[in-house]
Amino acid sequence: MDEVILVNSNDEQVGTLEKLAVHQQGLLHRAFSVLVFNHKGELLIHQRAHEKYHCAGLWTNTCCSHQRLGETNEKAAQRRLQEEMGFTVPVHTIGSFIYRVTFDNGLIEHEYDHVLMGKFNEEPVPDPTEVVDWKYISLEELGRDIHDFPNKYTFWFKEIMHRFGAEIKKRL
Repeated sequence: MDEVILVNSNDEQVGTLEKLAVHQQGLLHRAFSVLVFNHKGELLIHQRAHEKYHCAGLWTNTCCSHQRLGETNEKAAQRRLQEEMGFTVPVHTIGSFIYRVTFDNGLIEHEYDHVLMGKFNEEPVPDPTEVVDWKYISLEELGRDIHDFPNKYTFWFKEIMHRFGAEIKKRL
């Protein structure tokens, strides 16, 4: 069973529950989002597989998922980078935030999201059950595209870029 870690607003664990049940009930749970940049400062983004249970076909950050019990944010990010994108790199945390959004299918994302960054200069080898397409994109081009076509992107990715854009640019 795929369980996620339930947390309070201070990111303190209060339990675990099956992932789909958490998203049906809209319970606050721990998650992470990874942003990987190449040497040119371009961000590796991907288009989610069409079979995903929410946000299918939307473009988003390099990878994201949920931590497992006893797993640090960094280890979880590296595990998921390998599973989803076919590589791993050192990552570091740049911040965290809480968001809640209800999707058209009735599922609810209510996450305490830890945002991490890393660097990678190769081409990923993504899992086709997770990723339809991928590309490196400059932050300027990404900003214009999010502005012009916001419905192409996941909610949390747009939030990350809005909340952490200035900090990201400082760290590149």
